[in-house]
Amino acid sequence: MPQPSAGKVLIIVENLPVPFDRRVWQEATALREAGYEVSVICPTGKKHTQLEETLDGIHIYRHSLPLEASGVLGYLAEYSAALFHEMRLSIKVLRKHGFDVIHACNPPDLIFLVAAFHKLFFGKKFLFDQHDINPELYEIKFGKKGFFHKLLTIFERCTFKLADGSLATNETLKDRAINTGKMPSDKVWVVRSFPDIARFKRAEPDPTAKRGHRYLAGYVGIMAEQDGVEYLVRAMDHIVNVERRDDIGCIIIGDGPDYDRLRALSEELNLTDHVEFAGYVSGQPLLEKLSACDIGVIPDPSNVCNDKLSMNKVFEYMALGMPFVQFNLEQAKIDAGEAAHVVEESTPQSLAQGMIDLLADPARREQMAKYATERAQREFHWDIEKHSMLDAYCTLLQPKQSAKITGSVSVS
Repeated sequence: MPQPSAGKVLIIVENLPVPFDRRVWQEATALREAGYEVSVICPTGKKHTQLEETLDGIHIYRHSLPLEASGVLGYLAEYSAALFHEMRLSIKVLRKHGFDVIHACNPPDLIFLVAAFHKLFFGKKFLFDQHDINPELYEIKFGKKGFFHKLLTIFERCTFKLADGSLATNETLKDRAINTGKMPSDKVWVVRSFPDIARFKRAEPDPTAKRGHRYLAGYVGIMAEQDGVEYLVRAMDHIVNVERRDDIGCIIIGDGPDYDRLRALSEELNLTDHVEFAGYVSGQPLLEKLSACDIGVIPDPSNVCNDKLSMNKVFEYMALGMPFVQFNLEQAKIDAGEAAHVVEESTPQSLAQGMIDLLADPARREQMAKYATERAQREFHWDIEKHSMLDAYCTLLQPKQSAKITGSVSVS
């Protein structure tokens, strides 16, 4: 008689598709490897257009979104559409595969409404996986608080109140879950977002990436307003058009709602020969382009949101042994340690000077690269980190799993 699975999980993520969203895909595959049956609801995008497919044993249900949100009304339209599709598809998954836990990845903090339905009517558990802090994100995007900021604060508190457990990407967000969300400390688990260093590692550099420049600075990530990529473009403007440095190039890898605007800005500033927008790149080509870079850049400015977040870019640059420049970000400084060259002022000019200074100091770059590589090899182990998430599931599903074990013993 076949043994029952460890349980069934439905992961819902709204802002990125899987498997593109590295953290969500790592979590999904870790759960599947641990014996859970996993389904995922996510949007289409990043070349993932199939509405239904099964990858690596994981059931994926995707939905389209109406637009790339750029204002309050745009976000309302996007989130309303996403919520409709998440509810619709969650019922479909319940009927087709079933699930014991809804694992909700923010933003936005509206998925608790889907979880509330299934918790109220079907007794499902709810695990909140906090990636971003939405009230602060709204504040920096729109430069104000007001009604919608208060509404987002209410949504966040409702999410924590409804959740049976919460995952945090760092200790700062764990403290938020406990102090602001009033979650019991034994129901909050830190699960850091490390890349798989067995796969995400240096490769033979792409010989075309530098495009004739002696030095190359690199950026990889999403291009939305809060990610600060405009600071990098304007820093390159200062390097090329003010400092008259013709030997420094920059490659910007990724896409997002700000991609077209930033590319147009680069052309307007006459940076086409110095700044390459490579678009979405993944797999070995991504590693080859990043391995050609002399330094990485994290242009996210210091603010009430970014100071509390762990940046995927920090861990990815360190896994590649790449020294990088960043602004004075409280949490990112903790995560990066000596792998980062920190500039105090969140201005393009300060970022530019930091890039120039680091490129002019090969001995320090070598020292930073060594530190980053050694720390990544020592600490960045998803195979260890994932056990914190699996502990959360064992805690949430303990009565159910105990019943399965008892039933299995009685049958034998």
